[in-house]
Amino acid sequence: MAEFIQVFTTVGDRDEAELISRTVVEEGIAACGQIMGPVSSIYRWEGKVESSVEWLVIFKTVSGNYNKIEQAVRRIHSYDVPEIIAVPVIEGSREYLSWLSKETLH
Repeated sequence: MAEFIQVFTTVGDRDEAELISRTVVEEGIAACGQIMGPVSSIYRWEGKVESSVEWLVIFKTVSGNYNKIEQAVRRIHSYDVPEIIAVPVIEGSREYLSWLSKETLH
């Protein structure tokens, strides 16, 4: 069975979150894009501590699709340096992981 990952990105507004999610799912490189927010982010940028309201997007996919997701996010994302990170899925229900495989392995 494939190795599974979740890929995270944050964006500045809900419309951008929806556009990125829909694009990645329609291209078949993620089975799902979950949008959460708004979330408050405090971060260092160009030497200053900043804060902003963002939307978190979590993609569910197989590890072999990471590069395609990264390319899609970079193509659409409005940030100069978008967060694009992946974490492994260690365990999951057989039925869910089977669905995830079916929707992302083309």
